Amino acid sequence: MFQSIALTVGLRYTRAQRQNHFISFISLISMLGLVLGVTVLILVLSVMNGFDQELRQRILGMVPHATVQTAEPIMDWQQPAKLAMQVEGVVGVAPFVHGQGMFNNRGRVQPVLLNGIEPEAEALVSILPNHMIKGLVSDLKAGEFNILMGDLLARQLGARLGDKVTLFLPEASLTVAGIIPRLKRFTLVGIFKVGAELDANLAIMHIADASKLKRLGGGAEGLRLKLDDLFTAPDKAKQVALQLPGQYWTSDWTRTHGSLFQAIQLERRMLGLLLMLVVAVAAFNIVSTLVMLVVEKQADIAILRTLGASQKEVMGIFIVQGSIIGFLGTLIGTLIGVLLALNITQIVDWAEQVFGFKVLSAEVYFISYFPSQVRFEDVLFISIGSFLLCVMATLYPAWRASKVEPAEVLRHE
Repeated sequence: MFQSIALTVGLRYTRAQRQNHFISFISLISMLGLVLGVTVLILVLSVMNGFDQELRQRILGMVPHATVQTAEPIMDWQQPAKLAMQVEGVVGVAPFVHGQGMFNNRGRVQPVLLNGIEPEAEALVSILPNHMIKGLVSDLKAGEFNILMGDLLARQLGARLGDKVTLFLPEASLTVAGIIPRLKRFTLVGIFKVGAELDANLAIMHIADASKLKRLGGGAEGLRLKLDDLFTAPDKAKQVALQLPGQYWTSDWTRTHGSLFQAIQLERRMLGLLLMLVVAVAAFNIVSTLVMLVVEKQADIAILRTLGASQKEVMGIFIVQGSIIGFLGTLIGTLIGVLLALNITQIVDWAEQVFGFKVLSAEVYFISYFPSQVRFEDVLFISIGSFLLCVMATLYPAWRASKVEPAEVLRHE
């Protein structure tokens, strides 16, 4: 009985053309506000997910997921690499030598992070071979002191392929002429572009050359690990360290770049919360719509109560009507939001071509397009959350309607 009266009368009130056009206008505004809020929330969270994914792929494709190091140089890295690969979750291992220095070219000086790599093993742990815009990783030859640079670093130094650049190391050598800084000439044989700060401060050389510069006797400082799950990095690194003979210490991306991703996650949550408030405002506009409707329909409510309708049945009528507004607004907003999120890259590209401006400049940002990643769980959470807010917004007006006294209303009719 409750279901039939609530649905029948509630649907009739929704479909009927009201005499009070102001209430109809407020209902339309409530629905449009809900559509806009849900659309923007899905779109913004999808773009934030896209940026987060791009950062993971680009930065964590270059920096180590995890590393294990020892005090003594690792002379035969293949043997500990085999032991490390036996740990579940480790999908790639390669040796490395890290350092810092300063490049000088034609009077331009730039600080730099140095990575010594084994070219043949680098593809196992890094996306570097896929992001070379000039030259190849295989151009690094042991003993030739060739080097690869990030695109921004090369431009800041004014260096081109084949140029000789001078590396200053943070050490001093004692000679007959006195104490002078250590320096070495390198030949630029390749340029890579992966994005973010890495293009401006990273240079890569052969591990044999890096070992000579750091006087490691041809050995490696440690092993770089690539994992199938980034978030297991601290535990997997410890497992590898325990698997290897000798004393090893570990590091992972949560220590070196964890703050960056935490900041992105915090920003994503805060934007989601703020936009959810927009949805809440739109949802609670339904309150004013239904309160005015209750006032308009007091005579109808009184007649229904006289004919035997209970308070719950009267509440159900207005809950149904408000829920229909919320359902339609949430559904339309979800469809538009998902559609825009799936095509935001093409939409922004079209706008840039038509209006002649760049939304994201490659000179400033690490990508020049709007990435987007639509996650089903986000869409589901937003849709269900928005609809529940709308249902909650109907409770007070429905309760007010149920408290209408038939005798008092009909006396004035």
